[in-house]
Amino acid sequence: MRSSRQFALSLDYLPQSLSEILRGRRDVTIELLRRAVEKYKINPVYIFTGDGPMFMTEEDQKDIRVLTIVTNIQDEERILHVPTPAQLGYAADSDDPSFMENLPTYTLPDYKYQVGTYRSFDVAGDHMEPALQEGDKVICSFLEPTLWEKGIKDHYVYVVVTRADVLIGRLVNHLKDDKYLLLISDNKFYEERKIGTGEIREIWYLRSKISPFLPSLTKSLQSGSAEVSEIKAGIEQQLSMMQRVQEDIQKLSHQLNSNNKKNGQQNEDKG
Repeated sequence: MRSSRQFALSLDYLPQSLSEILRGRRDVTIELLRRAVEKYKINPVYIFTGDGPMFMTEEDQKDIRVLTIVTNIQDEERILHVPTPAQLGYAADSDDPSFMENLPTYTLPDYKYQVGTYRSFDVAGDHMEPALQEGDKVICSFLEPTLWEKGIKDHYVYVVVTRADVLIGRLVNHLKDDKYLLLISDNKFYEERKIGTGEIREIWYLRSKISPFLPSLTKSLQSGSAEVSEIKAGIEQQLSMMQRVQEDIQKLSHQLNSNNKKNGQQNEDKG
């Protein structure tokens, strides 16, 4: 590369902006680093820490994936949402910027969501009930692959992106000794699942959830009161029926006793 201008153009980046960065007047953007890592195989560890070789070997490249993010015009990172219909595509194409750009993005006012990389995912199915219901959205922070072995806490909820699916569940960490994670659902109808390290593309730690708004308390109470009243009426009807049956049995018993006494008296008179 003969000049910084050619370097910028090769990355589809404005040469003037790169010149501002080189002069210390502008910060390097994550997007520029991502493009440089992808095109020239620059070692991300070297960029951020100064350790190791400047460029990755072919073996290094197999273990490093560049996480695509979405920013606004101020270069502020936005939360990217992965709805249920897009989750299979996300598992296969999460490193494709064109696919990612078509997903919805948003921001939240809480400061904790302003630092770091976040994704949100739709919850599909009942495998995490009662903690998570279908239709909930979970907001998660990115867990660096270097932290998987020691950073994954047993029985905490994570989103695991494999090569074929987006999975939500509680994890038990067996990476250090056995090279797999155990995914457990809260709904005991579903069996535990082993996920080998070779299947895992991304891991996201669940921070919070967004749930659909529930009906008004008044309506819920009215609905519940109506159900209770209906059950109560049914029980009272059954009790009344049992009482009538018991009275009929008592009457029949008295009548049988009376008949037996009459028959006995008649037999004594004949004798």
